[in-house]
Amino acid sequence: MEIYVVRPGDTVDTIARDTGTETASMIYANQLVYPYRLAVGQALLLPSGTEDVSAGTNGEAGGYAYPFISRWVLAETLPYMTELYVFSYGFTTGGELIPPALDDEWMVQAALARGVRPILTLTPLGADGHFNNHLVGALVNDRSVQLKLLRRLVGVLEEKGYAGVNIDFEYVLAEDRDAFTAFVARAAGLLNLFEYEVSVALVPKTSAGQPGLLYEGMDYAGLGAAADWVLLMTYEWGYTYGPPMAVAPIDQVRRVVEYALSCIPAERIRLGVPNYGYDWPLPFVSGTTKAMTLGNVEAVQTAILHGSEIRYDETARSPYFHYWQYGVRHEVWFEDVRSFAAKFRLARECGLRGIGVWQIMQLFRAGWELYRGGRVQ
Repeated sequence: MEIYVVRPGDTVDTIARDTGTETASMIYANQLVYPYRLAVGQALLLPSGTEDVSAGTNGEAGGYAYPFISRWVLAETLPYMTELYVFSYGFTTGGELIPPALDDEWMVQAALARGVRPILTLTPLGADGHFNNHLVGALVNDRSVQLKLLRRLVGVLEEKGYAGVNIDFEYVLAEDRDAFTAFVARAAGLLNLFEYEVSVALVPKTSAGQPGLLYEGMDYAGLGAAADWVLLMTYEWGYTYGPPMAVAPIDQVRRVVEYALSCIPAERIRLGVPNYGYDWPLPFVSGTTKAMTLGNVEAVQTAILHGSEIRYDETARSPYFHYWQYGVRHEVWFEDVRSFAAKFRLARECGLRGIGVWQIMQLFRAGWELYRGGRVQ
């Protein structure tokens, strides 16, 4: 496959003519919107001849989705994936399992129909929708609560047809670190008996002793040994309340991968890949400015609407642009096929197990086509 960056004066017809690409294929792969206007600096995936080179050691690919995902988006995305992580099930301090607010069975059945393994995502989300370390502590420090929850999990996995559990706990307290690792090991030991896999999501650490509430409760080596595999949450450097920057700058992502490889075998690691961007109003004011989340295709359409040129940061390997609206300047960072290619190359270079996408609520077909299609010229 080839990645083409739009130049001034380009049209879909001239690009197709000059590169020998079918216009319809280019429009489809890049989800171009009629009348097919382009932004200078926009990266296009040209599906003109493919070579089957996967991003990981065996090309595994999963994606997180809420039960309110569009049925069309899920149907379009499932053919590219090996696993679907349904987000999410919660639990009480007494070990009762809390299902998603909306029905998840249709997602499980849709995944199974396409030969995709549905995975139940377990999170300690409180009533306010935020990660609750009190819930984590109540679970990991009480064996009876753990056993009750694990029994409930086995029942739901069997009843609904799930293939395993992805444990996504964040803001684990430092004092709960070893207990959390022991819980993951206990969960894997029990669920593996029933042929269910157990994976764990890891916050993006770069050293064992990295300070901070997000990091201190995560034991990479211990969790890597306890779970069947791990997912590195290598995203959210640029985030809703932070200053404008790339969501997943490749230089920072590489640091996390290198540390993970120092304590976890490559074949047990999946690289987290973000499928979204952020739009910040400027100037940025800490504690006040809030960025708006937007999809990758939506970001390009925003650039086209405002006549903005898309630029590419070579250090972060991420696209960005600016625009004005109602007297306010905006800065947008998002993902495109160039930034995806950089992450896929890293996963391939390091021999990782595959990728896990957060999240698949909006379709980015070019990214999936790139992952499935292989080498980029």
